Amino acid sequence: MELADFKNMKDTLYSAVIADILDEMGYRNQAMSHTLHPLQDHDVVVGRAFTVLAADVYDIPERPYYMEFKAVDSLQEGDVLVVSTNGSTCSGFWGELLTTAALRHGAVGAVIDGMSRDTKAIRKMDFPLFIRGTNPLDSKGRTDVIAYQCTIACGGITVRPGDIVFGDFDGIVVIPSAIADEVVSRAMEKVRAENVVRDELRAGVSAEEVWNKYHIL
Repeated sequence: MELADFKNMKDTLYSAVIADILDEMGYRNQAMSHTLHPLQDHDVVVGRAFTVLAADVYDIPERPYYMEFKAVDSLQEGDVLVVSTNGSTCSGFWGELLTTAALRHGAVGAVIDGMSRDTKAIRKMDFPLFIRGTNPLDSKGRTDVIAYQCTIACGGITVRPGDIVFGDFDGIVVIPSAIADEVVSRAMEKVRAENVVRDELRAGVSAEEVWNKYHIL
């Protein structure tokens, strides 16, 4: 998918309608845990998953942040950094300076299955960020990147490099790359149909009658 596709998705779609289409296609476990939430209510992120695997450590490495820097410096335009920390809360893995670097490389947001810090500065940068919570402690000697662009589990679901990530206030859904075009096309069609249904409901047609007619509600 191209950058223009992501913009169209961001302007038109929302997580619930994408989740509905994934359900219809038999992909019923594509929404991340509710424990991940946007830093700002208006945050919406759409793009390709750039995956990162991190783990807790208990000594300061010889080369702190080495793999983390390699990962961030490999980001490309339209990427969403998706980080598995295996649910760690021991440090603020993400922060202002990494956000600055990610933006410079064209990243459109990040999903961190862990904690962040420097959130006041990140809000000012208007960088879409989805996290478990905040923690002022540095990740050095606490959480270290061990691999990137590999299959990970984030927010309770599997994410692979190149999958399409869509996150908004309701949650984060992940579209497997192999079916992305079909999912997006069907989601766009459903949004158009929902607009018709909404008009009929406003006109006084009963919810049951609308359902029987359109099978949308």
